[in-house]
Amino acid sequence: MHAVKRQMIMLIIGTLVLLASSVCFGTGIPDKININVIQKYYAGVEFNHASHINSLKDCGLCHHHTTGAQVSDPNCARCHKNSGAQPVVSCKGCHNADPFSPESLKEQRDQQPPVYHRDKPGLKAAYHMSCLGCHQKMGGPTGCEDCHKRNEKGDELFRAGKFAPKTPAKPKKSHH
Repeated sequence: MHAVKRQMIMLIIGTLVLLASSVCFGTGIPDKININVIQKYYAGVEFNHASHINSLKDCGLCHHHTTGAQVSDPNCARCHKNSGAQPVVSCKGCHNADPFSPESLKEQRDQQPPVYHRDKPGLKAAYHMSCLGCHQKMGGPTGCEDCHKRNEKGDELFRAGKFAPKTPAKPKKSHH
């Protein structure tokens, strides 16, 4: 009887592991994600999602929850602990790409009950908080241009490349 019980438990555990891995690593999950939130000044970043999944093995390290699971981030769970399983795990599913746009600010102002998401970072900040925090711990790239190639508009804004200030020629010293 104990052997049958043990087999049933192992079957259930195996099924749960398969289910969890298919939810986190299953079909429909992109291998590459083009992140272009700051495309005005930088080229988009082609994020190698498959590589990160294979090396990290835990979706929760980057995402606040996995598809079909309850929110696990303590900050979100303050209010969303009873929200049920979440169908979306993409960053842009929760984090606004332009949190300071007139539309976003109006939405926050008009929200009933009163605004609770003022402390939720915008999409760019969410990416940087997650990526940089992990990269610092794991020894990944942390320099801006390690991941983002600045475009011409970015060079103009930061006065780099062909927009860099010209250094005046130094006057020649006279030998009197």
